[in-house]
Amino acid sequence: MFSFSFIVVMRPASATGIALSFAEYVVAPFYSGSTPPQLVVKCVAAAAILGLTIVNCVSVRMATGIQVVSMVFKLVALAVIILGGVVMLFQGHTENFEEPFENTKADVSSVGIAFYQGLWSFEGWNTLNFITEELKHPEVNLPRAVVIAISLVTGLYLLVNVSYLTVMTPKELMSSSAVAVTWGNKVLGSWGWTMSVAAALSAFGSLNGTFFSGGRVCFVAAREGHLPDILAMAHVRRLTPSPALIFTTVVSLLVLIPGDFQSIVNFFSFTAWFFYGITLSGLVYLKIKKPELPRPYKVPIILPVLVIIVAIFLVLAPILDNPQIEYLYVSLFILSGAIVYVPFIHFKLCPGLLTKLTVFLQLFLEVAPTEKNL
Repeated sequence: MFSFSFIVVMRPASATGIALSFAEYVVAPFYSGSTPPQLVVKCVAAAAILGLTIVNCVSVRMATGIQVVSMVFKLVALAVIILGGVVMLFQGHTENFEEPFENTKADVSSVGIAFYQGLWSFEGWNTLNFITEELKHPEVNLPRAVVIAISLVTGLYLLVNVSYLTVMTPKELMSSSAVAVTWGNKVLGSWGWTMSVAAALSAFGSLNGTFFSGGRVCFVAAREGHLPDILAMAHVRRLTPSPALIFTTVVSLLVLIPGDFQSIVNFFSFTAWFFYGITLSGLVYLKIKKPELPRPYKVPIILPVLVIIVAIFLVLAPILDNPQIEYLYVSLFILSGAIVYVPFIHFKLCPGLLTKLTVFLQLFLEVAPTEKNL
């Protein structure tokens, strides 16, 4: 059920949200002082999704190169914003910190939605988990990478938001569709467009990372028998999981058509934290009932317990105080994974049709089962 929900809901929603963010920064300089048309934003987002799909299907080296370049631009942009904020603080621009909670709401639903929007920025924390198969010594390098990355990102994002609030009021911050561009126009003047370029390249790299990791989750889920076999195949020459990447792209484009950034983030976060809670509940159960099992990764039991409590709050908060029918649709869609899995995957109904489709796509896409599947 997680594989189905992750591949059909969570990863495409994540890719679509990042693509929309990228598109906002790309078109922002051309619509200074006004809101860009949604059609233009969505067309740019679709072009980014298709472009990165082609890159990830053609070459892993090219995809990792994009990741490195985008990371450099991201760090440069963050450094500029942080330094600008420090200068503004020394100049005495602290008025937005005097009453930080003015005109805010403290109801349960609003707090839950606020956490959704804030935690969205940190969702990359789990991306490394999906490519452990390609890591050397994951039992050592994975925990180290996660701890270092989360610490650095948290510190940088905190400083960046402080910098934003030295320049913009909370109202301006909330109403801006491209915050870094608004900040750049106020602080850098005629050079404000450089922030748009840097932010767009940063989002482009995040989108690339989403496809790089998400395609492999789809690939592994199919290899384990949770999805059709065609999604577990790789290109015979380029050795990339192109069927899985193409499938993720198609679903992402479908999500892009009706979706907007806020609703996509909310529904993604609702689904993600539901599964985080379920997963960590299983971890606690196994630590209590099966203490003898080998565990390459170990954490104090208090940590998963705390995360379970947070997950319960984040799943229930938007529903209890201000229920929306869309959350019911998402819940039903999650449960529909069992309806798809049992007849078509577990009992392999319609094997003839699936076999013919698999053979056709295998020849058309020039893909074959990987060594682990043979």
